[in-house]
Amino acid sequence: MAALQEIRSHGPLLIGVIALGLFAFIAGDAWKVIAPRQSQDVGEVNGQKISAQEFQTLFEEYADAVKFSQGLNALTDEQNDAVKDQVWQAYVNNSLIENEAQKLGLTVSDEEVQDIIDQGTAPILTNTPFVNQTTGTFDKDMLNMFLVNYASMSPSTTSSDVYQQYQQVYRYWTFIEKTLRQNRLAEKYQALLTKSLLSNSVEAQNNFDARTSQTDFLMAALPYSTVLDSSIVVTDAEIKARYEQKKEQYRQLVETRDIRYIDVQVVASDEDRAELEKEMEEYTEQLKGEVADYTTFVRQSGSEQPYINLYYTTKALPADVVARLDSVAVGGVFGPYYNMSDNTLNTFKKLEATSMPDSIQFRQIQVTGETQAQAQQLADSIFTALKGGAKFEELAQKYGQTGEPVWISSANYEGAQVDGDNLRYINAITTLPQNQLTSLNLTQANVILEVMAKKSMQPKYKVAIVKRPVEFSKQTYNQAYNDFSEFVATNNTYDKMVANAEDAGYRLYSQGEVQNSDHNIGSIRNTKDALKWVFESNAGDASSLYECGESDRLMQVGVARINKVGYRPLASVQDEIKRELIREKKGEQLLAKVAGSSLEQLKAMDGAVSDSIKRVSFANPAYVAAVGSSETVLSADAAVAKQGVTSAPLKGNAAIYLLQPYAQNKTNDTYDALVEKVMVQNNKVNIARQQFGNDLYMKANVKDTRYLFF
Repeated sequence: MAALQEIRSHGPLLIGVIALGLFAFIAGDAWKVIAPRQSQDVGEVNGQKISAQEFQTLFEEYADAVKFSQGLNALTDEQNDAVKDQVWQAYVNNSLIENEAQKLGLTVSDEEVQDIIDQGTAPILTNTPFVNQTTGTFDKDMLNMFLVNYASMSPSTTSSDVYQQYQQVYRYWTFIEKTLRQNRLAEKYQALLTKSLLSNSVEAQNNFDARTSQTDFLMAALPYSTVLDSSIVVTDAEIKARYEQKKEQYRQLVETRDIRYIDVQVVASDEDRAELEKEMEEYTEQLKGEVADYTTFVRQSGSEQPYINLYYTTKALPADVVARLDSVAVGGVFGPYYNMSDNTLNTFKKLEATSMPDSIQFRQIQVTGETQAQAQQLADSIFTALKGGAKFEELAQKYGQTGEPVWISSANYEGAQVDGDNLRYINAITTLPQNQLTSLNLTQANVILEVMAKKSMQPKYKVAIVKRPVEFSKQTYNQAYNDFSEFVATNNTYDKMVANAEDAGYRLYSQGEVQNSDHNIGSIRNTKDALKWVFESNAGDASSLYECGESDRLMQVGVARINKVGYRPLASVQDEIKRELIREKKGEQLLAKVAGSSLEQLKAMDGAVSDSIKRVSFANPAYVAAVGSSETVLSADAAVAKQGVTSAPLKGNAAIYLLQPYAQNKTNDTYDALVEKVMVQNNKVNIARQQFGNDLYMKANVKDTRYLFF
């Protein structure tokens, strides 16, 4: 169906489009997978619970839309995770907005949705099949025609394939329509916020001046790194006082946990590698001899790289093979050798090398019949007629086809599994001489092919490759499992695990602020069970042994700290506060040292750095490469600096500075009061959205318990 092809041309996942108009509410960085269980809730917003079954329905609706737009039959695990994250985020956002909108009497009528469709300017509408290919805009007439056709269809009067395609498009459209309604409600609600934030002429002028007035400085600085951390004393009382002063900055919206874990990756032993090397030597010797069927030989060797009896460009061959290909003559064998990048042992035989066209234009007539014999007879008749001078296009049209020529290149089949009829078909096209005909008797039909043109000569090869990963044996895994199991059994608390891991030869890893919505521990796949345990356990607990990764990793997890919703405890942020206080005390110490110094005197001090910094404005922090820090204090000085006058010592994030302006100028921008007012207003709106969104989220008492359904 043409609609299917049109929508699939619109590229990326719907995530960005569907999020259009929604607040950037904070609901965590990621949200995780659930597996539905009846009569169980996976979350709650404003007291409204969502069951696993309801969430699964939302997920399937969203996933179907993604698969349809991408032309996919299924999503990968990572794509499923991303979709489920977005479904949860959208659910929370929509629930927050709907709750507030209901209080205010805000609604979206059917007439409003229809008006949006009639206007056809909503960005999401360009991600539908109903786009005029000439104008590139949404065409409501195409939509209406589709809806009329769909309404008149029934499974009893329409072929199953066509009816299924129309159902897919219809489900996708209802999803788009639902999203239009949600986006419109969000836009209305946002309008109440944005229209309450205004700007004025004074702000506009200040904003313009801050952005367009620029100063070039001579700079000398004494970095804080010139003072040893060990020379600075910070008391517990000072840390506590600073914590109380900045407490609001340490408020967190969801419960998190700090963990430490042992990750044991099982790898091949020396015995495992020696056994594989022995096998690879045998395969190498067999390749040096005569092999009747390379496809079967390579498959039976357990190679990760299948052999397909076609000529391929080097793009389709492993990089390690390509790097060695020119050093091997046709008929020669190279190997075995180890390739570190993919941890494999390899050997290969260069069977053939040639130069041949990579782009081929051909046309075809597909011939079917009630029986295979009838199809063969008709194909023979058409083939004979063509050989006798009949027009290809006329015969194609006689049998309901266009006969128009199309182009194929290696990119169309390289990287795909090609066998059976597909192999015969591609082989015929790529090897048939130009202006020649052939008739193929395939399983499903007979096909008459004619090659029209060839171009783009490229070197191509047939290479039989045995590529085997260096994997651990069952015995090696069992040994690693038994050893680690013994450690876990005797170190069954957090304190014991941490105290004894290193002595036992295991490495400890730390991960702070883990959320129950995280996908994995660290970057290790298939750790969902371990994550579930983390949020069902107490501080000081250590887990049992978990098997994870790609069945190649063993893990033990310990819970170091539980960070409840609200203010993070002093213990979890005291190191951060201490570093901040050390930096401030260094600044005070160096500020006293630099006081009264000239630019040249500061340059002469031990550890001092100097540079020129150009185009510093009040609107943008200045980056000082010499100390590797962004410094807003320099931008502030740019607003009041006078050319030739050295500044007072300035305490920055990474150093004490003296600045001397040597040039001041304006950009070529022209002042437009309206533009500047809008810019100031938008800045206010962005800040308000974030804070207002956080407040709504906290007020809604959002609960995410999807981890229970991992």
